[in-house]
Amino acid sequence: MRGTDSSAVTRSTLRQQIADALRDEVLAGRLAPGQEFTVKEIAEQYGVSATPVREALVDLSAQGLLDSVQHRGFRVHTFSLDDFRNMIEARCLVSDAVFGGIAAEDLLRSAPGALISIRRRGEEAQRAAAAGDLNVLIGYDLRFWRELSAVFGNPYLSDFLHRLRVQSWVGAVPFLRRQPELRGLLWTGHGELVEVMLSGDPQAAQALVTAYNRDSLRLIEHLAGGGEGPAARSGGAF
Repeated sequence: MRGTDSSAVTRSTLRQQIADALRDEVLAGRLAPGQEFTVKEIAEQYGVSATPVREALVDLSAQGLLDSVQHRGFRVHTFSLDDFRNMIEARCLVSDAVFGGIAAEDLLRSAPGALISIRRRGEEAQRAAAAGDLNVLIGYDLRFWRELSAVFGNPYLSDFLHRLRVQSWVGAVPFLRRQPELRGLLWTGHGELVEVMLSGDPQAAQALVTAYNRDSLRLIEHLAGGGEGPAARSGGAF
């Protein structure tokens, strides 16, 4: 059996670290939609070689977060309102498939331990949303949904939903960060969703997520049209 190539492992780890850091920069709004940069610029910024940076940028391009610009480097992808509508449609289809599955009720009843652990993550996300703290919310929210989707035991579905939620946040962040006040605008239903799932009622969980997705789309459509928060405060979205 051949030994592990430690240099390859190190490069792979560095590649993931750079990809995660750049994704966080996009989610934080520090890398804005349409902003361009080169492999060299990112390599110098992080003090690393070009190879893991290029690999990380290719990974983020495959995730739909960056666009490759021929002979110029990369650009942060700009999501349109139609893109966002399609994301919400996909989120609805996923929730319908998950909670509408014939085994959904049995799965929920067999996973109380996992759900109780996830509830703690949801409480953190809920507090951040109630406080209007977008930076804290995004991290907890992504982990909450990733762990929640894992309860259903399909890693492909979990990975797809995670990628979709990252894209949704990237598409929404530019609109949300323009708002002077986010309290009352962000969804705080994480805890309620877990409680409904703990009760073993997939139909109620599906209805809650469907309403959440609907309100998220309504909010972004409102903000994209030049509106501000108060008119969209229907109980919290996104």
